[in-house]
Amino acid sequence: MTGRRDASTRADVPGRVERAGGGDSRTLAVYADGAERYADLTDKCPPGLTRFMESLPPGADVLDLGCGPGNHAARMSAAGFAVTAWDASPGMATEALRRHGLAVRVATFSDLADVAAFDGVWASFSLLHAPRPELPVHLSAIRRALRPGGVVRVGMKTGEGSGRDRLGRYYTYVSEEELETLLTGAGFEVRERSTGADAGFDGVVSPWVEMQGHA
Repeated sequence: MTGRRDASTRADVPGRVERAGGGDSRTLAVYADGAERYADLTDKCPPGLTRFMESLPPGADVLDLGCGPGNHAARMSAAGFAVTAWDASPGMATEALRRHGLAVRVATFSDLADVAAFDGVWASFSLLHAPRPELPVHLSAIRRALRPGGVVRVGMKTGEGSGRDRLGRYYTYVSEEELETLLTGAGFEVRERSTGADAGFDGVVSPWVEMQGHA
C-alpha cells in the first residue's frame, strides 16, 4: 500500500457493461485468464471477514455472493459455517474447486431469488462490478434472502462514476454516504464500517469502504 488516489485516476477509463451470460464479458475474461494469480493475491483472511463471522451464530447458513476463487468461502466453511458459494466467472469456479474442493454455482447477482434462506451474505468487493442502477435491486434481493436478524457485509471501492480499470474490468465507484443510503434503502441498519486503501489485482492502490448491515 503506497497511498490513496482520487477517483479520476481510477474511473477515467470510459466503458459500458458488455453482457455475457448475465455478467460483463470483459470483466469475466480478465478473471478467467487470471484466476490462479487472483487466488494467490487474495489468499488471506481480511479483518472484515473475521468481524462478519463473529456476528453470525454457530453453524450459520452463509451465501458468499461473488466468491471468486473461494478463499473466503473455504475459511468460513472451516470455521463451521454452512457456505453456499456463487460466482459469475466459470474460471473462478474452476479455481475454487481445484484449490479448495469447493463446489461453486456459476450464477450472477440477478439469479438471487431465495427468500429467508441465509443468516449471512458475504459480498466482498463483488457488487462493485454491477452497474449503479442495479445496486438497489441486488441489495433488496440480498435483504429478502436473509432471515430476520441476518447480516450482510459489502465491500466497494470508493470514488465517483464508473469505468474500466487498466485490465478492462468494469467498476461502479461509490461514496461512503452513497453506500450507506443504498443499504438503508434496502432495509438494513448499518452497524459497522471500515475504510482503507490497498493495491488491487491491477496494481493500483484504491480506497475502499466496507459496511455491515443487519436485517
